[in-house]
Amino acid sequence: MKRNTLIAACLGLAALTLGAAASADQLDDIKAKGELVCGTLGTSQPFSFQDASTRQLVGYDVDMCKLVADKLGVKITYKLLSVAARVPELNEGRVDILAANLGYSPDRAQQIAFSHAYYVSPQKLLVRKDSGLDTIESVNGHRVAATKGSSSEREIKRVLDKSQVLGFGDSSSAYLALQQKKVDAQFASELVLVRLQLQSPPTAPVSIIPKSVFDESWGLGVRKSEPRLLDAVNQALDGAEASGAAGQLFDKWFGAQTQYKLQRAFKIAPIAG
Repeated sequence: MKRNTLIAACLGLAALTLGAAASADQLDDIKAKGELVCGTLGTSQPFSFQDASTRQLVGYDVDMCKLVADKLGVKITYKLLSVAARVPELNEGRVDILAANLGYSPDRAQQIAFSHAYYVSPQKLLVRKDSGLDTIESVNGHRVAATKGSSSEREIKRVLDKSQVLGFGDSSSAYLALQQKKVDAQFASELVLVRLQLQSPPTAPVSIIPKSVFDESWGLGVRKSEPRLLDAVNQALDGAEASGAAGQLFDKWFGAQTQYKLQRAFKIAPIAG
């Protein structure tokens, strides 16, 4: 009898242990170890980059990850990733969350879960000031430069269906083609175009067509198998929006006191689609 009682007790303890293990998830693991590992690019100013004077990793994405970690009550650790490695590093469990210029697309949403949009990137057209082009419609039918293989290249082909869209290796190459009059417009995110406009020589001024072709929502990425972590991340973002902290972070990195002088035209909210 005693032996049977002992066996039953052991089986019960094993069942409890297995039950606890089954119920544990990434959010529990993060809180248990006291650390959130955030994957970011480290080469994308002002989102995540190395400060020249302090050598510290700083930026909008960096601060957003820190905001989430603070809400969870854990410390933050950053891991620098390449663009191509973002999704694999997350899904293989080497980072807990991504804050890495991660634009939403239906295809990407099949691979990872997206948080609420913490940044919305207007996609716009840059033209030479002497071109006479000042609307999206006026550009249609002209040669347009875009970054090869990007979602921007795919979308601008769809929107400007009469234009010849030429792909370039990066935004700098596309901008050079614009200045050399090999193309009549360049398509990219507003922030990229503002940087190029600031670098434009006085002898060859450029302007950004004000209306955006479309707006791209960016989310923090988590694994699709971690709904509790996703919910906790969204709660942190929603809280930052309600308290004004999210707006303050935008102003810190993009606002009137920065070189970009952008206005925040979005609020943190679920991504449509």
